[in-house]
Amino acid sequence: MSRLFRALILLVFLASCGGGNGSAPRNLDDACAIARERPDFMRAFARTERRWGVPTHVQMAVIHQESKFRSDARTPRQYVLGVIPMGRQSSAYGYAQALDGTWDDYRRRAGRFGARRDNIRDATDFMGWYMNEARSRAGIPLWDARNQYLAYHEGITGYLRGSHRQKAWLMQIADSVDQRARMYQLQLASCRR
Repeated sequence: MSRLFRALILLVFLASCGGGNGSAPRNLDDACAIARERPDFMRAFARTERRWGVPTHVQMAVIHQESKFRSDARTPRQYVLGVIPMGRQSSAYGYAQALDGTWDDYRRRAGRFGARRDNIRDATDFMGWYMNEARSRAGIPLWDARNQYLAYHEGITGYLRGSHRQKAWLMQIADSVDQRARMYQLQLASCRR
């Protein structure tokens, strides 16, 4: 076997072993630590803020809630009789926990056909696109982390119908997202100095 062929086989083998790091940053409560540990995240947030106007701290708070910054996050499995796996609760996947249909709509409407939900740049761009849709259709300001999250979770149509108002647990989560966004905003202002 030639050296080139063996090297090619080794390269293919190593590439199939993963390559991507789906793990989260170590300290999710410190925006400055996230920035130091994952500068590629911060570049993605900044790019989305420039393109879509969604503040970095709002993006970070929503991603924290949705996936805890894990690229391979999925919803829990459902089981019948407690042991027979029956699939997942939804098709949500990746950093942004975008559903299959919504992700496909984004790729088609934004012209991002090669976008992947486990890529931070694509996930933040999706969030920027979606939050601009929420601003256009529901009048939610881009800096309003609480209501942007409610529209993100319920869908813009669900938000407009007020489906979130009957879900006390979701309202608490939205308040938590808003608090985290404010915390990240203060932290980012201090670590940028």
